[in-house]
Amino acid sequence: MTIARHEPFPDIARQREADRLGMVVFLASEAMLFGALVMGLLALRTFQPAPFAATSERLNLLAGSANTAVLLTSSLLVAIGAEARALDRNRLAAWMLGIAALLGIAFLIIKGSEYYQEYGEGLMPGAGPYQDFGSPGARMFMDGYFVATGLHAFHVLVGVAMLAGCAWRLRRSDPPSKIGIENVGLYWHLVDVVWVFLFPILYLSR
Repeated sequence: MTIARHEPFPDIARQREADRLGMVVFLASEAMLFGALVMGLLALRTFQPAPFAATSERLNLLAGSANTAVLLTSSLLVAIGAEARALDRNRLAAWMLGIAALLGIAFLIIKGSEYYQEYGEGLMPGAGPYQDFGSPGARMFMDGYFVATGLHAFHVLVGVAMLAGCAWRLRRSDPPSKIGIENVGLYWHLVDVVWVFLFPILYLSR
Protein backbone atom coordinates (compact mmCIF):
# COMPACT_ATOMS: atom_id res chain seq x y z
CA MET A 1 0.00 0.00 0.00
CA THR A 2 1.31 3.47 -0.90
CA ILE A 3 0.94 5.95 1.93
CA ALA A 4 -0.20 9.40 0.85
CA ARG A 5 1.76 12.34 2.17
CA HIS A 6 -0.28 15.01 3.88
CA GLU A 7 0.50 18.66 4.45
CA PRO A 8 2.47 20.11 6.19
CA PHE A 9 4.87 17.13 6.31
CA PRO A 10 7.78 17.35 3.84
CA ASP A 11 8.05 13.57 3.44
CA ILE A 12 6.52 10.24 4.50
CA ALA A 13 9.21 9.57 7.12
CA ARG A 14 8.42 12.80 8.96
CA GLN A 15 4.71 12.04 8.71
CA ARG A 16 5.26 8.60 10.29
CA GLU A 17 7.30 10.18 13.09
CA ALA A 18 4.43 12.55 13.78
CA ASP A 19 1.95 9.64 13.81
CA ARG A 20 4.07 7.75 16.33
CA LEU A 21 4.65 10.85 18.47
CA GLY A 22 0.92 11.55 18.55
CA MET A 23 0.21 8.00 19.71
CA VAL A 24 2.95 8.17 22.37
CA VAL A 25 1.51 11.41 23.75
CA PHE A 26 -1.98 9.90 23.80
CA LEU A 27 -0.79 6.74 25.55
CA ALA A 28 1.14 8.83 28.08
CA SER A 29 -2.05 10.70 28.96
CA GLU A 30 -3.89 7.39 29.34
CA ALA A 31 -1.10 6.03 31.54
CA MET A 32 -1.39 9.09 33.81
CA LEU A 33 -5.16 8.61 34.04
CA PHE A 34 -4.91 4.96 35.07
CA GLY A 35 -1.85 5.70 37.19
CA ALA A 36 -3.95 8.07 39.29
CA LEU A 37 -6.60 5.37 39.74
CA VAL A 38 -4.00 2.79 40.74
CA MET A 39 -2.47 5.18 43.26
CA GLY A 40 -5.91 5.87 44.70
CA LEU A 41 -6.55 2.15 45.14
CA LEU A 42 -3.15 1.64 46.75
CA ALA A 43 -3.83 4.53 49.14
CA LEU A 44 -7.17 2.98 50.09
CA ARG A 45 -5.46 -0.37 50.72
CA THR A 46 -2.91 1.40 52.95
CA PHE A 47 -5.42 3.27 55.07
CA GLN A 48 -8.25 0.69 55.06
CA PRO A 49 -6.39 -2.64 54.94
CA ALA A 50 -9.00 -4.83 56.65
CA PRO A 51 -12.09 -3.74 54.63
CA PHE A 52 -9.97 -3.74 51.46
CA ALA A 53 -8.89 -7.35 51.99
CA ALA A 54 -12.36 -8.51 53.06
CA THR A 55 -14.05 -6.96 50.02
CA SER A 56 -11.34 -8.17 47.64
CA GLU A 57 -12.13 -11.69 48.84
CA ARG A 58 -15.72 -11.28 47.64
CA LEU A 59 -14.60 -10.70 44.04
CA ASN A 60 -14.64 -13.60 41.58
CA LEU A 61 -10.96 -14.60 41.46
CA LEU A 62 -11.55 -17.26 38.81
CA ALA A 63 -13.16 -14.76 36.45
CA GLY A 64 -10.39 -12.21 37.08
CA SER A 65 -7.72 -14.85 36.43
CA ALA A 66 -9.46 -15.97 33.24
CA ASN A 67 -9.61 -12.39 32.01
CA THR A 68 -5.90 -11.96 32.72
CA ALA A 69 -5.11 -15.00 30.59
CA VAL A 70 -7.44 -13.76 27.85
CA LEU A 71 -5.79 -10.33 27.67
CA LEU A 72 -2.24 -11.67 27.78
CA THR A 73 -3.04 -14.08 24.94
CA SER A 74 -4.66 -11.35 22.89
CA SER A 75 -1.63 -9.10 23.40
CA LEU A 76 0.64 -11.86 22.06
CA LEU A 77 -1.60 -12.27 19.01
CA VAL A 78 -1.54 -8.52 18.35
CA ALA A 79 2.27 -8.54 18.49
CA ILE A 80 2.35 -11.42 15.99
CA GLY A 81 -0.16 -9.60 13.81
CA ALA A 82 1.91 -6.41 13.77
CA GLU A 83 5.03 -8.39 12.85
CA ALA A 84 3.11 -10.21 10.11
CA ARG A 85 1.93 -6.87 8.70
CA ALA A 86 5.52 -5.59 8.75
CA LEU A 87 6.45 -8.60 6.59
CA ASP A 88 3.47 -7.95 4.26
CA ARG A 89 1.79 -11.18 5.36
CA ASN A 90 -1.58 -9.48 5.52
CA ARG A 91 -3.69 -12.63 5.64
CA LEU A 92 -1.89 -13.87 8.77
CA ALA A 93 -2.07 -10.40 10.30
CA ALA A 94 -5.83 -10.28 9.67
CA TRP A 95 -6.31 -13.62 11.42
CA MET A 96 -4.22 -12.62 14.42
CA LEU A 97 -5.96 -9.27 14.89
CA GLY A 98 -9.38 -10.83 14.30
CA ILE A 99 -8.82 -13.50 16.96
CA ALA A 100 -7.44 -10.85 19.33
CA ALA A 101 -10.64 -8.83 18.83
CA LEU A 102 -12.72 -11.93 19.66
CA LEU A 103 -10.67 -12.42 22.84
CA GLY A 104 -11.39 -8.80 23.71
CA ILE A 105 -15.10 -9.55 23.35
CA ALA A 106 -14.63 -12.61 25.57
CA PHE A 107 -13.01 -10.35 28.18
CA LEU A 108 -16.02 -8.04 28.13
CA ILE A 109 -18.47 -10.94 28.44
CA ILE A 110 -16.61 -12.32 31.46
CA LYS A 111 -16.45 -8.83 33.01
CA GLY A 112 -20.16 -8.36 32.39
CA SER A 113 -20.94 -11.64 34.13
CA GLU A 114 -18.92 -10.46 37.11
CA TYR A 115 -20.86 -7.22 37.25
CA TYR A 116 -24.13 -9.15 37.12
CA GLN A 117 -22.99 -11.36 40.00
CA GLU A 118 -21.91 -8.33 42.06
CA TYR A 119 -25.23 -6.64 41.30
CA GLY A 120 -27.08 -9.63 42.74
CA GLU A 121 -24.86 -9.75 45.83
CA GLY A 122 -25.46 -6.09 46.69
CA LEU A 123 -21.92 -5.00 45.81
CA MET A 124 -22.82 -2.51 43.08
CA PRO A 125 -22.96 0.98 44.67
CA GLY A 126 -26.33 2.63 44.16
CA ALA A 127 -27.85 -0.30 42.27
CA GLY A 128 -29.21 -3.77 42.88
CA PRO A 129 -31.93 -5.21 45.11
CA TYR A 130 -29.98 -4.25 48.24
CA GLN A 131 -26.60 -2.90 49.36
CA ASP A 132 -24.27 -5.16 51.34
CA PHE A 133 -20.97 -3.42 51.97
CA GLY A 134 -20.61 -3.82 55.71
CA SER A 135 -18.37 -0.79 56.20
CA PRO A 136 -17.49 2.56 54.58
CA GLY A 137 -14.11 1.10 53.58
CA ALA A 138 -15.83 -1.73 51.68
CA ARG A 139 -18.07 0.77 49.89
CA MET A 140 -15.01 2.82 48.91
CA PHE A 141 -13.32 -0.33 47.59
CA MET A 142 -16.28 -1.14 45.37
CA ASP A 143 -16.50 2.49 44.19
CA GLY A 144 -12.85 2.31 43.13
CA TYR A 145 -13.32 -1.15 41.65
CA PHE A 146 -16.19 -0.10 39.40
CA VAL A 147 -14.54 3.15 38.32
CA ALA A 148 -11.24 1.46 37.46
CA THR A 149 -12.63 -1.68 35.81
CA GLY A 150 -15.45 0.20 34.08
CA LEU A 151 -13.04 2.69 32.54
CA HIS A 152 -10.73 -0.16 31.57
CA ALA A 153 -13.61 -2.09 29.98
CA PHE A 154 -14.47 0.98 27.90
CA HIS A 155 -10.89 1.07 26.63
CA VAL A 156 -11.13 -2.65 25.81
CA LEU A 157 -14.29 -1.95 23.82
CA VAL A 158 -12.53 0.79 21.83
CA GLY A 159 -9.58 -1.53 21.26
CA VAL A 160 -11.84 -4.32 20.02
CA ALA A 161 -13.37 -1.93 17.48
CA MET A 162 -9.92 -0.86 16.24
CA LEU A 163 -8.62 -4.44 16.02
CA ALA A 164 -11.73 -5.64 14.19
CA GLY A 165 -11.52 -2.68 11.79
CA CYS A 166 -7.84 -3.39 11.04
CA ALA A 167 -8.55 -7.12 10.55
CA TRP A 168 -11.35 -6.32 8.12
CA ARG A 169 -9.24 -3.83 6.13
CA LEU A 170 -6.28 -6.23 5.96
CA ARG A 171 -8.40 -8.55 3.83
CA ARG A 172 -9.24 -5.80 1.37
CA SER A 173 -7.22 -3.98 -1.25
CA ASP A 174 -6.56 -0.97 1.01
CA PRO A 175 -4.96 -2.44 4.16
CA PRO A 176 -3.98 -0.10 6.99
CA SER A 177 -0.38 1.05 7.05
CA LYS A 178 2.28 -0.74 9.06
CA ILE A 179 2.65 2.23 11.37
CA GLY A 180 -1.12 2.28 11.83
CA ILE A 181 -1.14 -1.38 12.89
CA GLU A 182 1.78 -0.73 15.24
CA ASN A 183 -0.08 2.18 16.85
CA VAL A 184 -3.19 0.06 17.38
CA GLY A 185 -0.93 -2.61 18.85
CA LEU A 186 0.60 -0.11 21.27
CA TYR A 187 -2.87 0.90 22.43
CA TRP A 188 -3.85 -2.73 23.02
CA HIS A 189 -0.65 -3.43 24.93
CA LEU A 190 -1.38 -0.44 27.19
CA VAL A 191 -4.86 -1.86 27.89
CA ASP A 192 -3.17 -5.15 28.76
CA VAL A 193 -0.58 -3.52 31.04
CA VAL A 194 -3.27 -1.56 32.91
CA TRP A 195 -5.09 -4.80 33.67
CA VAL A 196 -1.85 -6.42 34.84
CA PHE A 197 -1.72 -3.67 37.51
CA LEU A 198 -5.42 -3.74 38.39
CA PHE A 199 -5.74 -7.51 38.73
CA PRO A 200 -3.36 -8.07 41.69
CA ILE A 201 -4.50 -4.92 43.51
CA LEU A 202 -8.20 -5.73 43.27
CA TYR A 203 -8.32 -9.53 43.24
CA LEU A 204 -5.23 -10.68 45.13
CA SER A 205 -5.29 -8.28 48.12
CA ARG A 206 -7.16 -10.83 50.21
